[in-house]
Order: sequence, then C-alpha cells, then structure tokens
Amino acid sequence: MSISQAATLAEVIRLQAQLRGESTALVFEGRSTSFATLDQHASQVANGLIALGVKPCQRVAYLGKNSDIFIELLLGAIKVNVVMAPVNWRLAAPEIAFIVRDCQAQILFVGPEFVEQVRDLAAQLADVRVVMTTEGGASEWQDFRSWRDAQSDVDPMTPLTKDDIAIQLYTSGTTGKPKGAMLTHHNFLSLLRIAEHDTPDWNRWTADDVSLVAMPVFHIGGIGWAVYGLYHGAKSVIAREFDPNKVLDDFAQYGISKLFLVPAAMQFIVRQPRARDMDFSKLRYILYGASPIPAALLKECISVFKCGFVQMYGMTETTGTIVVLAPEDHVEGRACMRSAGKALAGVEIAILDANGASLPTGEVGEIATRSGSNMAGYWNLPEATARTLDADNWLRTGDAGYLDEDGYLYIHDRIKDMIISGGENIYPAEVESAICDHPDVAEVAVVGVPDDTWGEAVKAVVVLKPGKELSATDLMRFTRERIAGFKSPKTIDFISALPRNASGKILRRHLRDPYWEGRERQVN
Repeated sequence: MSISQAATLAEVIRLQAQLRGESTALVFEGRSTSFATLDQHASQVANGLIALGVKPCQRVAYLGKNSDIFIELLLGAIKVNVVMAPVNWRLAAPEIAFIVRDCQAQILFVGPEFVEQVRDLAAQLADVRVVMTTEGGASEWQDFRSWRDAQSDVDPMTPLTKDDIAIQLYTSGTTGKPKGAMLTHHNFLSLLRIAEHDTPDWNRWTADDVSLVAMPVFHIGGIGWAVYGLYHGAKSVIAREFDPNKVLDDFAQYGISKLFLVPAAMQFIVRQPRARDMDFSKLRYILYGASPIPAALLKECISVFKCGFVQMYGMTETTGTIVVLAPEDHVEGRACMRSAGKALAGVEIAILDANGASLPTGEVGEIATRSGSNMAGYWNLPEATARTLDADNWLRTGDAGYLDEDGYLYIHDRIKDMIISGGENIYPAEVESAICDHPDVAEVAVVGVPDDTWGEAVKAVVVLKPGKELSATDLMRFTRERIAGFKSPKTIDFISALPRNASGKILRRHLRDPYWEGRERQVN
C-alpha cells in the first residue's frame, strides 16, 4: 500500500514507519524522533489509553504548547479511535474549563506551563478521570514519559474507518461559547490524495524537505501543517511557540524549506534586523493565511525571503486550505493579487444570496464550499451544524465575496460579525458577554477596526449605567480575567447610547464603518 491509498491517519504513520524507518520525522528542542520510533511511541500511547479505560470515540484533551509529545499523543489516540481535543492555551481559565468540560475529556494532558492553572481548575473538570503532565512538574499526577514507557509497543490495530473523527478543534462561537469542529480522517486525507494527480510545484515534497511547525497545534494552521508534513514524510521541526528570533535560529540550524505562517508572524520575522543577513537559500516556499496580508508587507517579505509565496484561504470547518493563490500569481500589479486565489482540485465554490440561490460571476454574496474536507459537524450542536452545513455537504463560510470570470475568489467582507486578529477568530458576542458582566456596564457593542500589525483589532463601544464612572483601563483589566487577552478590546469608547434601527437591533455598521472609509474591502 502507498501513502496515497491510506484511509486513516493511523495507516499513514504505520506506512511511513515501514517506508522511511530511521529517517527523522520530528525534531523538538534538539531531540530527534524517527518515523519508526514515532510509530512505536504512538502504539505505546494507544495501549496506555486502553489501560486507562478510555473507550473508542471518547475524547482526551491536551493543554500545552507545541511539542513532539503532542504528536505522539495525537497519533496514539488515533490508533485506538479516541478523539484528541487540543485546547487553546491562550484562553482565559473559564474558557479552558468550558472546552475540557464540553468535550467530556476523560484524560487531560498538561504541558509544564499550565500545571498551576489546571490545579486551580481541577474541581471544575468533572469528566476528567486522569491528569497527566507531559514534562513533569506535579508529583500528584502521572508523568507522561514513565506512563508511556511502561506500555507495550505492539500496535493494537483497533478498527478504524475514514469517517471516524480524528481531531476535535474548537472555534470561537457566535453566541459566546466555542464550538467543537469534528474533523475526520477523510477530511484530512481527501484533498491530499486529489492533489497528487495534478500536483503544482509548490505542493511537491521531497525526502530533503524540512518543514517548520511554528503555528500552535490548537489551530488548524498548526495541527494541519504537522499532519501535512507527516503525510509527505518530511522532517518536521516543532517550535514550542512562535518566537521570531527562534524561527530564524531554526532556519540557520535546520535549513527550513517550507513553513506555514499567519501574516502577523511574517511581519515579526521580517522586521528582525538579522533577517536581512540570513541565508534563506534552502527555503522554497512560505505558505501563509488565516487573515489577509497588507500588500506592502508581502512585498517586503518577497524581497527578504526570496522564495515562492502561497496564499491559503480556508477555515477550521474545511480542515484548512480550500483556495490558493499560487506563486506565479504573486506578481505586483496583477489584479488577482487582491484575491484569495483559486479553488484547489476537488473543491467547489459557490456564491449564494440570502435565500441560498447561486449568484452570477462578479456579484457579492456568501461564499459556500463543498469538498471532502468539510467537517462532520459541530460536537453536540445539531442546530449550529445545520446552519453551517446542509444535506448536500455545502458549507457556508460566513465570508462575503465574489468570483471573477477566471475563477479567482475575492473576499469582500464578512457575513458574520467575526473579527480576525493575528490569525485568531474572535466573535463580538464573546467579548460583549464578558464586558457586560461588569456591574457598571449597561450595554456594549464590539467591532473590528483596522490594525497595521494584527490585521484587525477589537474595539468596544460601551454605555455605562446612569451615574457610573469607569475607565477604559479598568474595564480592559476586568475583561481579561474572563476571556483571552487577544479577545479583550484594545480600545474602548464610552458613549451615551448605541445606534439602533426601528426594531431595536444595534447598528454595528454605524460604529464600524468610519474606521474602514477609503478601503476597497471591509476586511484588513
């Protein structure tokens, strides 16, 4: 069997162990793991989960930064049909507790940076039977390495199908609570297999490729890129977290040939003074996405990195990329440079009106997509699933845009109120809920405004209760105790009343539009 015939991610790692054996699969902080050892460790994790009584289709959660241990945990869980749910460690404690409870995690694996936080949260995690530390630091909990090494390395060969859930990734929620997007083995593998029949150069991999996993594994841009590297048999260098100086060190030490970044990360790297003196000769392609990139920044990156650039458009619910702007389209002055690119092979794109009817070329409507990478649905949320994914597998993205006569997709705006800041999705409802917990706040509206570093920034417009006084600084501090720092407003305006229409609905556009005047699209 070849890799392209693998129906599950468990088959992928088994095959790579056979085909590549002692070739390096992972490098993490100086520690190298071969494909054969990775497969063996995954089997030990799988047997350990069986011994702990975790049943097929149950969830385990991971609260930690990127590491080779996470990849072992992911593949081990997959081998016994257990679903891994990585938790966004940037979230506030109440948000972390919600996700661990929502997925009903049986086991919680905790990285060293979050031991104290989990101690404080332990009483709120009713379903968690075992807490295990990945790198020690808590005498009252099991240590991952001693637990793993005590297990048999005989592959349990638990039956799996392509439609079993492999990973559950949480997205921000329009109603203030995150939703668990269930991604199957088929979701991860379908577009990879289709691409092999007509592979563009940017998507060709060789045995010499070195991939950098620099984005967090709780995002599809991190975990998807890690799976991508394993599928293609590349050496994957795992960065614990994004640090522009350490990324440059990785370039120097390992000769990175491919990586995925969000535009804000690209900006941090290229603005390092030493970036101008680095040897990037082994770098073939930078793939970027999760938010639009300013033209000036892209021009600067092309000048410094001197490699091919590939813009990627997708979302968690589509298991990542569905539309690509290829390197040959990255030519200054070409109209398509303003686009997201063209659909990948196997991906259908349609532009829909408010009633779900298809719109002709050039007309703006909601972008919908259909492919084998569309998620199975949201965990325990049938109504939310039905609003996003119809019976014919068409998924509504919530983005507004249009197709031109050549098939290029242009993102015009968002149907949803979502804000994208530094590649993180933020829904105003989450932020508004946290702000409204303050006893002095009467009402609030949150909007996204342009930001040169992060793409967009969160702005809150607040109405205080009669006779109350509150500073923006104090309200920001209050909000950060309830939600992640990246969701908290960067600026707050206080006004006497929010603009509303005749039916009482807040007119967000009236608050948002002045900041976007003179721009040809309403996303930054």
